[in-house]
Amino acid sequence: MRLANQTIVIIGGTGGIGRSASLACLQEGANLVVVGRQQQSIAAAQRCFDDHHVSDKVWVLDGDAAESATAEHAVQEAVRVFGRLDALYHVAGGSGRKFGDGPLHELTDEGIDFTLRLNLASVLYSNRAATKQFLAQGDGGSVVNLSSVLANHPSPRYFSTITYAATKAGIIGLTRSAASAYATNNIRFNVIAPGLVDTPMATRAVGNEAISEFACRKQPLDGGRVGKPTDMDGAAVFLLSNESKFVTGQVIEVDGGWSVTEGNLPE
Repeated sequence: MRLANQTIVIIGGTGGIGRSASLACLQEGANLVVVGRQQQSIAAAQRCFDDHHVSDKVWVLDGDAAESATAEHAVQEAVRVFGRLDALYHVAGGSGRKFGDGPLHELTDEGIDFTLRLNLASVLYSNRAATKQFLAQGDGGSVVNLSSVLANHPSPRYFSTITYAATKAGIIGLTRSAASAYATNNIRFNVIAPGLVDTPMATRAVGNEAISEFACRKQPLDGGRVGKPTDMDGAAVFLLSNESKFVTGQVIEVDGGWSVTEGNLPE
């Protein structure tokens, strides 16, 4: 197994891309501390782990990633329950649209503050907590952060939340800076940047016929389709495992071809 006896904290691991990654890591032999925020999502994840008979390998916590204590507690629990920390996968994040994120000239202060805290401050908190533990252990570790294809390949016609895009670009800058700073400590930092994926956060986009048509053209791989959470699992397991022990500071765009395709729709 590729993650046998490795202890991984997954922030945002109870739904969507995070839950799929949790199952993939468990199937590869990992021990997990999984953090989720909504009780319904946490309960559904726990049932899923029970159904797969892996619940003895996973510790589920209720916590808000935008609060700094959440990541600190998750790392402490990983060490307490499983003895150490080997990797962190930060998936948690979301849209600030309903709080006022949007086109630059329409942004509200609340939309900016909420989205920055949810999508960027939360990553700083978790990466800080993991790095402190890795330094204390003295034998390295792996951090994987979830960004978005919109960080480098915008689509203003359908995805105009500019603070969201800024935070996702910020995650890439954070990750590369940390990768440079901690390479001599054998701590690796990498990014997965999905395209449009069918998750609870993407309900608006996936349910919009025009956006779905656009996505099928913009993401032409596998017949042209919206992504699935499981599409991210291979990259996540690779980057979290020792298979990527010579890889740091990289962005893997798991986007169905979004970043290399025009995807233009006829007017």
